[in-house]
Amino acid sequence: MDDQLDIETLVDQHQAALYRFALSLSHNESDALDLVQETFCLWMRKGGQLLDRGKVKAWLFTTLHREFLGRRRRLVRFPHHELTEVESELPEIPPVPADQADRERLLECLARLDPVFRAPVALFYLEEYAYQDIASILDVPLGTVKSRISRGVAQLQEMFHRPLEPSREASR
Repeated sequence: MDDQLDIETLVDQHQAALYRFALSLSHNESDALDLVQETFCLWMRKGGQLLDRGKVKAWLFTTLHREFLGRRRRLVRFPHHELTEVESELPEIPPVPADQADRERLLECLARLDPVFRAPVALFYLEEYAYQDIASILDVPLGTVKSRISRGVAQLQEMFHRPLEPSREASR
């Protein structure tokens, strides 16, 4: 190998072996492809630090293995759960009455809210329906209602705390 290894040559020489190794570790094609891609990305950022070009293959395999271990550690620390599995752990969000001065601004933000989130948020906060009633009205699962209300409230908070657009301030 010459002094300046180009990435195309490196990929051609080692991609198949790295993929097989990654697949043997992860047992998942998608994860294996991600590991190989991340390994080559790391090579592009840090491979120039390798002084002995004869150790490129070992560096790539070591890097892939470390990336796999890091991902596994993150998965153990921060496991992925489907919403239906953790419905009971979601917090109940009690309705908070809007201040009269902020009510107009809040209604304006609510009108700009994504319609998917607008209906559950309006039913919960303005009409004071229970989660289960909203789920029946909208014909969606209870967990979906809770998720949409949570996301809708987050979007509302973001909109509400943003400064008003100049054209709206001038009209007031």
